[in-house]
Amino acid sequence: MSRVGKRPINLPEGVKVELANSIITISKGSNVLTQKIHPDISVDVDSDTKEIQVSRPTDNKLHRSLHGLYRALISNMVVGVTNGFTKRLEIVGVGHRAELRGKSLFLNIGYSHPILFKVPDEVEIKLESPTVISVKGIDKQLVGQIAAKIRSFKPPEPYKGKGIRYSGEYVRRKAGKTAGK
Repeated sequence: MSRVGKRPINLPEGVKVELANSIITISKGSNVLTQKIHPDISVDVDSDTKEIQVSRPTDNKLHRSLHGLYRALISNMVVGVTNGFTKRLEIVGVGHRAELRGKSLFLNIGYSHPILFKVPDEVEIKLESPTVISVKGIDKQLVGQIAAKIRSFKPPEPYKGKGIRYSGEYVRRKAGKTAGK
């Protein structure tokens, strides 16, 4: 049995779950997330104990992998509509900074031109300082994807550590050139 898949998902107060035609919809207030479920995986919603249980029909490799996957996806949906997800990015480098103009993020990160990134409506970006970007949203996959896209504009380089990195990310540093004899 899958260690992840067999654990039930507890539903906090105010979270509504609808299951129809193998599509699960989880909502709380104005936050709504939907996910299509594989036809072989069964999802049971127990309204008495306020739990969601995910189960699989057989023990073959595909069903075992889908079991843990869909349990994790549904759990992330529940956490997303209640608390949301946040990723923080740090910009390292002299003169490197970010600026927010409406729904657009301007990045001055050492290129000859500023980089313009249009922020999707589902995600909220805040600048805690000119060098710290916070990406917030209810969809964990989308928050991670947007943070990875921003990081990809200038990933941290190993010699001086300049670039955009996740908060708390360790950048392995290399030694520079040594002087000749």
